[in-house]
Amino acid sequence: MNNLRTFALIAILTSLFGVIGLMLGGAGGMVLALVFAAGSNLFAYWNADKIVLRMYNAQEVDETHSSGLIRRYAASTKALAINAGMPVPKIYVVENPQPNAFATGRNPENAAVAATTGLLRMLTDEEVAGVMAHELAHVKNRDTLTMTVTATIAGAITTLANFAMFFGGGQRNGGGIIGAIAIMILAPMAAGLVQMAISRGREYEADRIGAEICGRPDWLASALAKISNGAARIPNDTAEMHPETGQLMIINPLSGKGRDNLFSTHPATQSRIDQLMAMAGAQRTHNPPRQAGPWG
Repeated sequence: MNNLRTFALIAILTSLFGVIGLMLGGAGGMVLALVFAAGSNLFAYWNADKIVLRMYNAQEVDETHSSGLIRRYAASTKALAINAGMPVPKIYVVENPQPNAFATGRNPENAAVAATTGLLRMLTDEEVAGVMAHELAHVKNRDTLTMTVTATIAGAITTLANFAMFFGGGQRNGGGIIGAIAIMILAPMAAGLVQMAISRGREYEADRIGAEICGRPDWLASALAKISNGAARIPNDTAEMHPETGQLMIINPLSGKGRDNLFSTHPATQSRIDQLMAMAGAQRTHNPPRQAGPWG
């Protein structure tokens, strides 16, 4: 069901792209817009992970790093991937005081996960494991590809819609300046809402699967509480400059406190914590929690 919904949402974005092209340049404009949408998808498929990692100046690390904190993080992430039966992704660190993490890559064989130094310093080893299990769940579900392609198309729609004001909105095809204004306002809003709908559903699913990967839902629940509080207090300048990357993060890195509604890129943190603690309660009822990673 989640995959079907994702494909439907991406189809809506692509169709919206075509409609804007039609209004701007008739049938020819629609064809050009759809070709551009396909090109954006192809470019995002092959290069999005490299672009995001470069944006954040992420540095690849492993268990031989000079910092014990980073060595433990790399070792636990590798252990979690092996325990989950997944290829071990490339592991990165981002020098940033805001606690956060993200995953990127077109498939599990070409994936990367990253954590900020703020997250590694704020959380316990167990909580870091919960966070990285969540990111591995995104990789396992191929969410990183879906999110990146959706963000790329949505960003292109916003740019194309802005052109409508300058080109009159395609008066031959109806609408004139009023149509142009309508496209400028409604198209980016629709694209943004589709992005948010994908992100919200995927976060709940990654929480669930991540909890299964590490075997301790309470580790991730505790981490989410700390990260949410830290992200609200500590700005992330890179994310503010590139807000389209916000949906990749485990917690919304942007300023402002959104609630669990259509205009939030992530579900309400407390809702996520409640679901994880319910999982932890059910787990204790049926069997003791499984230890994962190098601490177990």
